[in-house]
Amino acid sequence: MTGRTHDLAGFTALSLVVAVVPQPEMSLATGLVSLSSCLIGALAPDIDQSTANLWRRLPAGSAFGKLLAPILGGHRMISHSIIGIFIFGFLLKALLNVVGTIVLVDMDIVWWAFMIGFVSHLLIDSITRDGVPWLFPVPINFGFPPFRFMRFKTGGVIEKSIVFPILLIINIWIYYTYYDQFIVLLRNYIK
Repeated sequence: MTGRTHDLAGFTALSLVVAVVPQPEMSLATGLVSLSSCLIGALAPDIDQSTANLWRRLPAGSAFGKLLAPILGGHRMISHSIIGIFIFGFLLKALLNVVGTIVLVDMDIVWWAFMIGFVSHLLIDSITRDGVPWLFPVPINFGFPPFRFMRFKTGGVIEKSIVFPILLIINIWIYYTYYDQFIVLLRNYIK
């Protein structure tokens, strides 16, 4: 998937979780940092590729990407697996513990938002032709539907004309259906 599709998939997943899971009271700062964290998480599995969207957004990012990609085994390897979910989750939790408490920002919510974005990346990559090595180091890529010829090409016409618009429609549905919950959440921010 392209970076913008991963961003939208992460935003969609976070929107759905916020809509259906009762949310603790949080500050506007926590909400904004969490949204940013989710979008970073939605791009994070691709740090194993030096040309990834995340690297292009950072100064000297592509140089870092060229160093890190071989360590991670190349694209769609460990960072696209269940092991990768646990490694990234553990490392981010440790980093957030080092950063400590920032006034008005609940780091637990920030962590969850990142993880929602991260997992959304793997789920959406599962519908591409290459699939995802969920059980890394087992050298089998899993995808949906299970037959590779039924999945679509990353960045292709189907992604741009069907998947991306469907994600937009899902967001419209989420915000229409759960309008009241979002209004309550926004009112809590304004207090």
